[in-house]
Amino acid sequence: MAQPNDFGFGEEAGLLKDSARKFFADNLPVDALHRLVAENPDPERSPELVWREDLWHQMVELGWSMLAVPEQAGGLGMPLVAVAGLVEELGRAAFPCPLLGTLNATYVLAACGEQGRGALEEICGGLSATLALTGPSGSWLPGDTPLAAEGGRLSGTACFVQDAGKVDRILALARAEGGLALYWVDAGADGVTIEADAIVDLTRDQARVTFDGALATCVGSNGLAAVNQALPAIWTLLAADMAGAAEWQLQTTVEYVSTRKQFDHPLGFFQAVKHPLVDVMIMADETRSLVYNAACAYDHEPEKVAQFAHMAKSSASDLAGFASSRSVQYHGGIGFTWECFVHLYFKRQKHSQALWGDGAWHRAQLADILLAPAA
Repeated sequence: MAQPNDFGFGEEAGLLKDSARKFFADNLPVDALHRLVAENPDPERSPELVWREDLWHQMVELGWSMLAVPEQAGGLGMPLVAVAGLVEELGRAAFPCPLLGTLNATYVLAACGEQGRGALEEICGGLSATLALTGPSGSWLPGDTPLAAEGGRLSGTACFVQDAGKVDRILALARAEGGLALYWVDAGADGVTIEADAIVDLTRDQARVTFDGALATCVGSNGLAAVNQALPAIWTLLAADMAGAAEWQLQTTVEYVSTRKQFDHPLGFFQAVKHPLVDVMIMADETRSLVYNAACAYDHEPEKVAQFAHMAKSSASDLAGFASSRSVQYHGGIGFTWECFVHLYFKRQKHSQALWGDGAWHRAQLADILLAPAA
């Protein structure tokens, strides 16, 4: 099936994106975000869980957490292009919340068919979730899960679990008697231990989650197929978050170099400043196009979605690194200080670069897709 014009990004998707931008700007502008997450500058501080849970509840009431839940499970069933628009605004605001993890879990559960319906209904009821499928090696390939299940009990330690301290449920991929299966676990259940990691990103939390005979409900007997089906959506949404963050970095840096003067000229007057910022703009436009192309393929062209999603995440990872370095450098002596807001986005982008595979990894996977038939 061919993709529709404008990637299928209709009026409803535009209204959602605009309302999200207004919500984040009204409720947590960047100065308030900085006061919230960067109050303690001590580099030796213990990991902190700092977020506005009240604002998350407002987002749930707006229906954002169930945007991707199919209508038959009680959700809104919106296309991925609309969800990507919302997540782009989430990245632009660097908003601390479990929305991305909940959406990721939603796409995996939706791929489980009728088995995942109960968990999807819980998400519609307001519960948040995240994925646990990565071991200490850092491999994002679902077949490398370190978890095991037997008799409805889960054991093992999952690493790099995103926003684990904020969620109600954990969707874990584990080895079972019949192969890899998906299990729905209460994050506060007996036998579940969450140990926060010390990470650079102040807008997210990450943890090692240990399951010691934790009671778990199987929600997908063919877990590997479900995760593989959902991965392109997961990569695409993270790329959308990175595109939004890069747009903030670009606009903020352009504003700064337009007002800060040196040698009787604004900094933006000099070619060594203006030309790299144009490069950031071009890269940001490229990434955004690839994000919506991948999202549209997920909705309309599933046979190409893996290829397009690899392209989107690869482009977003390169953009994140370049936009971050330019934003800090062109803010000059203030750019690397704790008081400057750009460090919040720099750290979020560096975390996102490696999350779910960096640019080089995605290009290697893309090469396998494009070149393997010829080989």
